Amino acid sequence: MIKKRIIPCLDVKDGRVVKGIQFKGLRDIGDPVDLAMYYNEAGADELVFLDISKTERGHALTLDIIQQTAEQLFIPLTVGGGIASLDDISDLLKHGADKVSLNSAALNNPELIRQASEKFGRQCICIAIDSQYDPKLDDYFCCTHGGKKRTDKRVYDWVQEVESLGAGELLVTSMDFDGMKQGFDLKHLNGIAERVNIPIIASGGGGKARHFTELFTQTPVSAGLAASILHDKETTVHEIKQELENGGVPVRWP
Repeated sequence: MIKKRIIPCLDVKDGRVVKGIQFKGLRDIGDPVDLAMYYNEAGADELVFLDISKTERGHALTLDIIQQTAEQLFIPLTVGGGIASLDDISDLLKHGADKVSLNSAALNNPELIRQASEKFGRQCICIAIDSQYDPKLDDYFCCTHGGKKRTDKRVYDWVQEVESLGAGELLVTSMDFDGMKQGFDLKHLNGIAERVNIPIIASGGGGKARHFTELFTQTPVSAGLAASILHDKETTVHEIKQELENGGVPVRWP
């Protein structure tokens, strides 16, 4: 049976790791290199580095910080945030990223997914989706620019499109659940899983170790992303994995 993955997420703004609630009220967490070292030793399966300052303002890729972070890791590193071209992807892979996460650029130019997949391999291409529920339309829509701008693209249509274009993985953040620590959006994740055959990383809502057991026993997603509960030491990667193992969910131990 395929082992489930626990992935800490570093949201990096101006060289510092930050975290908010529903993409707002950001507070300083610490240095990304120090946190990368900590999670590498703590048993994380992978690490996600999202440069949200580039996403917001479009500044140059912080390749130096990414390289310093990658040098501390013996686990896969996914980097996202404002990636706009094949050259950006190439630079990130050369500086230590194992995978890249595309969001706004892919929505603006879906052909970039196909081009990137053909050039670098689909295993390198993760499509990040910031999903927001519209109760009036009873549907989910993609957001861009760090969750600040909602598009007309429906999530369930988009996930099928990106898979057909060559995406190798999805990183789905349920914006309405993000930072709330009340559990993952299981219904939405199952709706996505019914439509695609590529791995899904679930993000948004994990507040306790048991929420990850619920995630993996009630949906077929491959991985769970966590940020504030790990940064604030409310739980640890080890505790989450122990909870999963006790619940019969296969995990990978260091």
